[in-house]
Amino acid sequence: RITILPHGSLRILNATKSDEGRYLCQGVNVFGSAEIIASISVKEPTRIELTPKKIELTVGESIVLSCKALHDSTLDVTFYWTLNGQPIDFEKEGGHFESIKAQASSADLMIRNILLMHAGRYGCRVQTAADTVSDETELLVRGPPGPPGVVIVEEITDTTATLSWSPGADNHSPISLYNLQARSPFSLGWQTVKTVPDLISGDMESAMAVELNPWVEYEFRVVATNKIGTGDPSAPSRVIRTNEAVPKTPPANVSGRSGRRHELVIAWEPVSEEFQSGEGFGYIVAFRPNGTRGWKEKMVTSSDASKFIYRDESVPPLTPFEVKVGVYNNKGDGPFSPIVVICSAEGEPTAAPIDVKATSLSVSEILVAWKHIKESLGRPQGFEVGYWKDMEQEEAAEKVKTQGNESSILLTGLEGNTLYHLTVRAYNAAGYGPPSTAVHAATKKSPPSQAPSNIMWIQDGSHVSLGWEPVRPLANESDVMGYKVLFRQEGQSNSQVIETQKTSAVVLLPDVGVYIIEVCAVSEGGDGTASPQIRVPSFSGGKVTSAQSTLHVLSTSSSSVTLLLALMVPSTSW
Repeated sequence: RITILPHGSLRILNATKSDEGRYLCQGVNVFGSAEIIASISVKEPTRIELTPKKIELTVGESIVLSCKALHDSTLDVTFYWTLNGQPIDFEKEGGHFESIKAQASSADLMIRNILLMHAGRYGCRVQTAADTVSDETELLVRGPPGPPGVVIVEEITDTTATLSWSPGADNHSPISLYNLQARSPFSLGWQTVKTVPDLISGDMESAMAVELNPWVEYEFRVVATNKIGTGDPSAPSRVIRTNEAVPKTPPANVSGRSGRRHELVIAWEPVSEEFQSGEGFGYIVAFRPNGTRGWKEKMVTSSDASKFIYRDESVPPLTPFEVKVGVYNNKGDGPFSPIVVICSAEGEPTAAPIDVKATSLSVSEILVAWKHIKESLGRPQGFEVGYWKDMEQEEAAEKVKTQGNESSILLTGLEGNTLYHLTVRAYNAAGYGPPSTAVHAATKKSPPSQAPSNIMWIQDGSHVSLGWEPVRPLANESDVMGYKVLFRQEGQSNSQVIETQKTSAVVLLPDVGVYIIEVCAVSEGGDGTASPQIRVPSFSGGKVTSAQSTLHVLSTSSSSVTLLLALMVPSTSW
């Protein structure tokens, strides 16, 4: 059990407590001797227990691995965790791993929300100053299947495609079934397709996609499912196009539309490219007068067409027709839509409006009113008013429309003091009716451009007496019909108005404060230019007089000033 090795070392096997003590090693030769003393302490061996020993879990579950150490009480222990022989980095594992040390002689490893990548050999290593021991346990993680292998399109017809694939990883839960999905330029992402067989079991590696649309580009992919769930899809197959076929989908919502007299307008919803089934797609429009036998057919070669107009001068307005619309392509003729009855156009209005009147309202507005003769055919959907200046041609007329049965319209934004000519005509979807006889109206002259001048005022408490010189309009301006006095408290936006036909007025200022007062002339062309603002303080008692300095009141004649003062202040000491 105890051996001196050739190089002088001492080996002790199966050490026990009795081997503890001080050991002396002495070396001797002809020149002398040397020695060294070593002290040996014998400790209890460290043993560990890692539980559980073998674990099978499902993706998303959690587990706690417990590592307990039996060791010499005089030694400290340190725990280390490994996965497949590599130390676990708790900072970089996204919160899935947590080391928990509840006692000095044990440590736990918490694994939360387990993923497939967490499967493997978990090791617990315990190290003391005297020895190092370790143990391992196996963690198996069950999850949804991995993506199947490459999808190969083996055979194509006009409505089917035969596919094959290789199975992916089952992730410790047998694959129970496969699902085929397809994508085309017309689908909203990937869609499950019908297959033969209807259910594709987990041991199959091929199936046929059916009920596809002819002449459409498709991609396919396969998804596997087991008891745990559905896995990620395979990579898409190459893009393939199904074969051409005779179209099977007729147009929808065949109906009539408004048109001109003697026209039959047939409309429909175009067939989507997804259902055209091949090249050379077009429409066959068939129609016949209601109650007759033979169909008249017309070809429409544009796949995007949504309307066909048949014109025949012999067709009276609102004649009923039976109509159907079919489809065709290079492979042949497809089905027709159900027969519907539609009528030929009633035509545009035939009567002009009567009693047209134009009334000038202001410098920029003319009111136009009219009456319309009711018609059994060519019923109007509204009216159009054309207007142009006296020196212009009718072809340059501006136009404005009304809707429905309105019988008047207010034209705005016109030039002042200008003669306008006006006509009215009815319209509908088929076109325009004849215009009325032209009527005439002149806009009002512009309001006076001169503002009231030489404004003077005198205040008696809350009453302000105002006076000003009359406004004399220019030759091309409207005559003065009166005046407006506008006043508002400073800081307010809305003004109060006093109207008068005189060149004076008395204003009551109801509240204490500063008031802004303006005066302007009134004419049939509108309000004239306002005078410069004057600011008047309102308070009780006392008398204040003032003349607006910029108007040079003192330069006016004494007679006119005296007259003004007499009007404003019958008995006042200046």
